[in-house]
Amino acid sequence: MGSKVRYEAVDGTARITLSSPGDGNAINPELASDLLAAVRKAKADDVRVVVLSAEGKAFCVGGDIRSFSSADDVEVFLDDLAETLHHAVSELQRMDAIVVSAVAGVAAGAGVPLAAAADLVLAAQSAKFTLAYTGIGFSPDGGTSLLTASLGLHRALHMALLNPRLSAEQAREAGLVAEVHPDEELPAAVERVVSTLLAGSRTAQVATKRLLREQATPLAEGALRKETLSIRSCAASPDGREGVAAFLDKRAPQFPSGRSRSAE
Repeated sequence: MGSKVRYEAVDGTARITLSSPGDGNAINPELASDLLAAVRKAKADDVRVVVLSAEGKAFCVGGDIRSFSSADDVEVFLDDLAETLHHAVSELQRMDAIVVSAVAGVAAGAGVPLAAAADLVLAAQSAKFTLAYTGIGFSPDGGTSLLTASLGLHRALHMALLNPRLSAEQAREAGLVAEVHPDEELPAAVERVVSTLLAGSRTAQVATKRLLREQATPLAEGALRKETLSIRSCAASPDGREGVAAFLDKRAPQFPSGRSRSAE
């Protein structure tokens, strides 16, 4: 699949592992492309279960912000990056295989909707979830708008606007996570879920996934494209450029739009 994502398929189960721990599995063009290739490989292999996990201390810290700042045209860069990621998210949601994500460490930015693209989200007790897009002057992508189906509108708005850092248990209470386990027990819990799924009726599981997902997010692909158009516009705005610069400088952003309103 490439150096950023590992893929293995054995006995009806595909294991897709984000494998760039040095940068927190940050989403850049290489990782997004490798992820999409792995998801498409799982679909071609006609596996029954997909397990999505990550190496290192973070599940996924979100977009590789340093790569945003170095892009010649940030709008084109973000459009290409978001669309590749969104293709992977859409494939995970629409494929017949039941997708299980195992979240250990931080899931931030696009790492949150990526984990939530799974049908069943399992988390270690130490896991943390935060969106953080507006903190750098961006609107969310990765399928964040689809979280309204899991969280409800106002929980989703709270996460997206105020960027709280949810514990695994808080995420479970909010409806984002299905199960929380002690860190050392998460791998065994994932294997129990996989075994249960493999022992069940594939016909019934596929039909159930299709019915529930179609009811919850019938316009998912359109929503993903809207996210792409929004984030590329925000990234190119003065606020977006200031947000990225502040992040890289490790300082609080001074958003131009905030200052202009204060001055009125």
